[in-house]
Amino acid sequence: MALPNIQDYYVPGTRQEAVELLGKFGENAMLVAGGTFVHGLEVRGVLGEIEALIDIGQLGLAGIRSEDGKLVVGATTNFGEIQAHADIASAPHYAAIIDALTYPPAQIINVGTIGGCIAASAPLYDLPCALSALDASLRINGGNGAREVALGEFFTGLFENVLASNELITEVVLPAAPANTASAFLKLETNANDLAIVNLAVRLTVDSAGNCADTRVYVGGGIGESYARAVSAEAVLNGAPAEAASFDAASEAVVNDIEPVDDHRASAAYRAHIVKVYTRRCLATALERLG
Repeated sequence: MALPNIQDYYVPGTRQEAVELLGKFGENAMLVAGGTFVHGLEVRGVLGEIEALIDIGQLGLAGIRSEDGKLVVGATTNFGEIQAHADIASAPHYAAIIDALTYPPAQIINVGTIGGCIAASAPLYDLPCALSALDASLRINGGNGAREVALGEFFTGLFENVLASNELITEVVLPAAPANTASAFLKLETNANDLAIVNLAVRLTVDSAGNCADTRVYVGGGIGESYARAVSAEAVLNGAPAEAASFDAASEAVVNDIEPVDDHRASAAYRAHIVKVYTRRCLATALERLG
């Protein structure tokens, strides 16, 4: 790995110090925590202007806590800690998170962080797809203070997001689970350390009449430069009976909201087919998790 312009490596002790360093170096700085995607970004040629690495591992941003019915996950919390958290591991509402974390190898599970995974803004990643379906939001600190942004509004393109050059993600907020709600996630990959050819997450609420309500369907992988919310599929589902026929109809509608690509890993037609299959399977799994 070659990062020829790197001149400094900083380990700030406070959030304010990290923000000041980001302000000093601007677009020429990069935050690191787990550091699992530094090589991936470097080989894609997007780190040529980076002069300073800022290690945020000492900022006290790890851990998971409850807050007014929500779960708040610190940005440097690693995947293994998330997997092991009792509230996440046991709740059908959060099941898509656990599904997404079954795919990375142990080396990534032990060091990869939730904040870094999101900040990379790569729609080939799995966890942000699952979190988007759960209506997660991000708490962000920067030179102009703190703000909270819905994850669905965070990504603006491939490796691009709404963060200013002097801002960092500090926490991920998972909203309280609605009653009778479950989620599910699936990924198509070539091997155990592969980025997604396609990934897909759903959240399903079933109301007292047995109908789908407030559904979410998000798709990632080679379907565009960011995760796509499949609003057409959601519109088909909401108010319809929670059954196979509705899921079939949603799977046909989901392709209206994606732009699958042709590349050396899969054709656009194959990706579209898999998205349909995964929509049906994820919805069926979520329904099964509701018993």
